[in-house]
Amino acid sequence: MVSSMTGYGRGEAEGEGKQLTVELKAVNHRFLETVIRLPRQYSPLEERIKRLIQEQVSRGRIEVYLNFKETGEIKRFIKVDKDIAVAYDKALEDLAKTLRASYSSDVYRLISLPEVVSVEEREEDLDALWGVCSRALEQALAAFVKMRKQEGERLREDLIHRLDRIAQCIKEIEVRQPLVVQDYQEKLRQRISELLHEVPLDENRLANEAAVFADRISITEELVRLASHLAQFKASLNLPEPVGRKLDFLTQELNREINTVGSKANDFEIGRTVVEVKSEIEKIREQVQNLE
Repeated sequence: MVSSMTGYGRGEAEGEGKQLTVELKAVNHRFLETVIRLPRQYSPLEERIKRLIQEQVSRGRIEVYLNFKETGEIKRFIKVDKDIAVAYDKALEDLAKTLRASYSSDVYRLISLPEVVSVEEREEDLDALWGVCSRALEQALAAFVKMRKQEGERLREDLIHRLDRIAQCIKEIEVRQPLVVQDYQEKLRQRISELLHEVPLDENRLANEAAVFADRISITEELVRLASHLAQFKASLNLPEPVGRKLDFLTQELNREINTVGSKANDFEIGRTVVEVKSEIEKIREQVQNLE
């Protein structure tokens, strides 16, 4: 089942004193590019997030937004830098001696000096937090993948409709092709008759000339390849794996073959049908760019 590269998914989970919201947004991209936006202290989780996404997504530019909200008591502790406090105390004592002033250590004065005392949050257990994160991410991925598949099915139906129209155009060209040679032979007969008047026509030479013309404008091989590419394209739409790149290649091949038909056919009616086919192929090309 084909999937679109565009999609959105949202998930929530709670635990470890936090409520976590994850949002996924994706747009078209030639390869898989994952951009993760989360607070710096949680950056070690980034690779785990990428691996989980890569298990279910193969193409697209995916932006991942993670929002952490505290739900429990924030655990903080007081940190005293004893080395800095001792250094301050010695420096003040040396200054007092230089100034011939009395000095006595004062703990309360020392703790008011810069960097002696700091309030810090306890380091979080990222392994435990990953359990919360993975639940929210898997929920977001499920919604994200579902949306992509729904959009992919809509694209698939549209592509099949356009492929069927191209197949019908190919049949019209196949019917018209032998008539082109007949028209050429008849016009050639009339022109020779006008030039030679009463002189009898050489039917063998006329037939040979018509055969050379038929060989020169023959588009049988191109039509066979077009039919083959259409069959491969339709079959690929039913494959379970991502087929966007393969369909992009087949679209290029369809365009190449129909261009050859247009240049060789030498017929107004076929040329008009070729223009219609090229229009459908261009619409297919635009749609294929959206497929994973």
